[in-house]
Amino acid sequence: MQQTSVSLSKALDSLPPQWGEDPLPHIDAALNASGRKIVILDDDVMGTQSVHDIAVLMDWSIESLRAELEADSRAFFVVTNARTMPETQARAVNSFITRNLCEAARQAGIDFSVVSRLDSTLRGHFPAEMQAIESALSSKLDSKPDGWIIAPLFLEGGRYTISNTQYVSDGEWLTAVGDTEFARDPAFAFASSDVRGWVQEKTEGQVSADSVASVSIDDLRLGGPERVAAVLSALPSGGVCVVNGAINRDMEVFVQGLLNVEATGRKFLFRAAASFIKALLGQSDRPLLTPTELGIDGNGGALVVVGSHVPRTTRQLEHLLANSDAVGVEANVERLLAEATRLTEIEHAACAAGNALKSGRNAVLYTSRDLVEGRSADHSLAIGHQVSQAMSEIVAGIRVRPGCIIVKGGATSYSVATKALNVQRAWSPGQAAPGVPAWILGDETLHPGMPCIIFPGNVGNEDALTQLITRLDAR
Repeated sequence: MQQTSVSLSKALDSLPPQWGEDPLPHIDAALNASGRKIVILDDDVMGTQSVHDIAVLMDWSIESLRAELEADSRAFFVVTNARTMPETQARAVNSFITRNLCEAARQAGIDFSVVSRLDSTLRGHFPAEMQAIESALSSKLDSKPDGWIIAPLFLEGGRYTISNTQYVSDGEWLTAVGDTEFARDPAFAFASSDVRGWVQEKTEGQVSADSVASVSIDDLRLGGPERVAAVLSALPSGGVCVVNGAINRDMEVFVQGLLNVEATGRKFLFRAAASFIKALLGQSDRPLLTPTELGIDGNGGALVVVGSHVPRTTRQLEHLLANSDAVGVEANVERLLAEATRLTEIEHAACAAGNALKSGRNAVLYTSRDLVEGRSADHSLAIGHQVSQAMSEIVAGIRVRPGCIIVKGGATSYSVATKALNVQRAWSPGQAAPGVPAWILGDETLHPGMPCIIFPGNVGNEDALTQLITRLDAR
């Protein structure tokens, strides 16, 4: 497929100057006045890519949800892992969690809003997850959201929404997302880069592109919160609205206008990427975490686990192995999938990675790079699940405590966190690299207090993984 690229600098220079007034004080006041908790249902473990000082739950029980609702914080994440599931299972999981959330909120006497986290490259179960959440909210609360807001901006990952088109940056160039490898994901393929057209495509024409409203960058930068409020107030019941954006201020202006409308009684359901979530929480930028802040003291090498197969991850893996003294340990996917060789491959990889860590070296555990695709989208997801499960068993079998763990790829990160490390609740203090969240593991885990860095497969330049290892290597 031929890629259509535009200059990033020219695209940004063609836009009006940012809105002049800082929306964050207004957002802060509105959030304090509402007392509403924001709950982000994350279809993988990457959603904290732009925020800081927030809890991440793997436990979906009413008791855990209530405890988090009652905690002294504005928001928390609940990891659903739905992106690795068939659509029917993703629907069921989102419905189950939302129903538990409604009951927990009833017991706690706390109001809440739900954000269904959107991958900024438009992959995932849309509209299935939104429909499941909306149905559960309607049945439990006897009220239906007034409309859906879709906001795919993710600045740290180089994702921009301009003129309703979603772009992916690669250095100085922007490529429409429909022309990238992400649109050819075997489980979530799509063609449209125009987010309104993507809505039509994913809803199989039930929602036409022409019926989807949008808040443009001109609206945000020239009209400000008042213009946002006007667009949202005019959105018909059950309507869909796309939010454009190219800087954090754009999302902040939108959120200020949104909160003004919600104060009149309207409520919305959100499908949004990291930059919108950051604005909705009223958070500003904070510096990248230092090794000291993460608790990395140089005792023990890092364990890097690479499961993602997107080309960007493969380039980063190759760069790390070629430009560092890390020990590479390949886990052969064909052998992991074959019952006769599965256990032997797991034991061999765990032993090799453990020996590298024992010697004080960084160990890079990675799956073989030939992608094994299934006969269908669901079969491809099932294969991915099998491989992620095997990788988690390798990590659990490593008998040496690393100095830190870095996991590359959403499905692999979830499996390693829940199956190998036994994470039920983690605390995310911020990012270790742009768009790369860090967690501190709790007392219930295999390695209490250890930093675990969740590195998205589709984030960063070719040397991003190498740079992160270099910066964190305090030895």
